[in-house]
Amino acid sequence: MDKNSLIFWMTILGLACWPACFWWMRLISMRQNNFLDKLNEQGKRIEKLSKIEHDLIKEVHPQVGEIKESMDEVIAAVKENTENNSKTKPPSKKSP
Repeated sequence: MDKNSLIFWMTILGLACWPACFWWMRLISMRQNNFLDKLNEQGKRIEKLSKIEHDLIKEVHPQVGEIKESMDEVIAAVKENTENNSKTKPPSKKSP
C-alpha cells in the first residue's frame, strides 16, 4: 500500500467517524435533556410541597404562641404549688 492509498483510506475512515460521533453526541444530549426535564419536574413538585408546608406552618404559628403562653401559666402555677407544698410540709426525717 503506497502513501496515497493510505491517506485515501484514512480520510474515508475519518469521514465515517463524523456521523458516528454526531450520533453519539445526539444520544448523550437526548439523555441529558430527559434527565433535566425530570429534574425540573421534581423541582416543581418540591416547590409545591414547600408552599403547602409553608402555608401549614403559617396556619399553626399563631397556635404555637398561644400554647407557649398557656405553658408559661402552667409552669408558674406548678412553681407556686411546689413552693407552697414545701413550706407546709415538715422536712422528712432520715432513719438510720
